[in-house]
Amino acid sequence: MREFDADYLRETRRGMWADSRAALSGLELETRDRVLDVGCGEGALTRVLREESSGEVVGCDRDAGLLAELEGPTVQGDAYCLPFAEGRFDLVVCQALLINLPEPGRAIEEFARVSRDLVACIEPDNGAVTIESSVESEGRLAGQARRRYLAGVDTDVELGSDAADLLRSAGLSDVTTTRYEQTLAIEPPYSDAGVTAVGRKASGAGLRDRRATMAGSEEALDSLRAAWREMGREAARQLKRGEYRREETVPFYVTVGRL
Repeated sequence: MREFDADYLRETRRGMWADSRAALSGLELETRDRVLDVGCGEGALTRVLREESSGEVVGCDRDAGLLAELEGPTVQGDAYCLPFAEGRFDLVVCQALLINLPEPGRAIEEFARVSRDLVACIEPDNGAVTIESSVESEGRLAGQARRRYLAGVDTDVELGSDAADLLRSAGLSDVTTTRYEQTLAIEPPYSDAGVTAVGRKASGAGLRDRRATMAGSEEALDSLRAAWREMGREAARQLKRGEYRREETVPFYVTVGRL
């Protein structure tokens, strides 16, 4: 399973649930007594759950360093072997975890073991990401990079709404799926994170960091990276003039099943 640091998780989950939490209605948070957030990382979803539920919300992750970023009840544990008794929680949930697991169905079975009522997962379809940019070539190049990444990674990062099949296979019933879109925008006035993102495009750092999980020959990847750097330089020029704008939309699917 891929490893992520707190800065990466904060950036990729930036803005999640800021505009609406309607897609979480199926989790019945107002009636939950004990909630477990598996693979919670630095706690982006855990904090939202605590705001929406009067019950106890426990964050669980195998990385103790990430758990240190989160206040409140936390437990170090692995999604395949949760350190809890059967039926300990009335909701077990994860966000963007299953797409990073080689055996997501095995994790869902473990979620069902420690839940006595609901199991939920919030998973993206990374193959359906869309990008609109003031730099003409950015959407095209981002699509090329994404296709190479999807072909090179060894987990199902396009899981999305297909998580419903995993819940049914684990014996859950009344399975429902709700689509939610996360939109990340870079526009004036630019945030520090936005300026950093443009700088990484201009240097090619983003593609360099992902190279190990991108399919293709060295020649093809070098060509993509050269075009990416030039695109990044144009983005930097536009940013300097206050003209750069970029909007990335990632579809997430909130899937809930009952035991």
